Amino acid sequence: MQNETIIAGFGGQGVLFIGKVMAYAALENDLEVTWFPSYGPEMRGGTANCTVVISDEEIGSPQVQNPRAAIVMNQPSLDKFEDLVMPGGYLIVNSSLMNRSTKRKDITTIEIPATEIAENIGDKRYANVVMLGALSEAADFLDIPSMEKALKKGLSGKKSEFLDVNKKALEQGANYKP
Repeated sequence: MQNETIIAGFGGQGVLFIGKVMAYAALENDLEVTWFPSYGPEMRGGTANCTVVISDEEIGSPQVQNPRAAIVMNQPSLDKFEDLVMPGGYLIVNSSLMNRSTKRKDITTIEIPATEIAENIGDKRYANVVMLGALSEAADFLDIPSMEKALKKGLSGKKSEFLDVNKKALEQGANYKP
């Protein structure tokens, strides 16, 4: 079993953070994992993406041509990654920031208004975790309890005050019905 996920958006949207959360969740389940970030020199507003490979065997490479899943948080990421998702895979789209619908019919697509959901929780910065919840609910290689444990690890120390609201964002994404 090997599952690859690409997470993409603008810098500042928490792309790398939810990639780390996925990696922590894999480690919680004694799986092999790679987390491979890629971002421009800009802090906020530039492009950012990361690849997470989860496997029950040794992983040969962190690079992925056709991921099983993609979380795309903005229009340029949808344009770049939609066609790369393998048939039968998952595409999670932040419909709040898109100017078109997806075109693929051979994959499971969830168009979720993640930014609006996050704003209702209290801050649009939780849109990334909302989308992670949607993927966790849809895909068979992630589960919500593992994601919650991983959030606790990713939000340790001074960031622990944000754990409850992130768990709520995860839950809202998992329970989203169009």
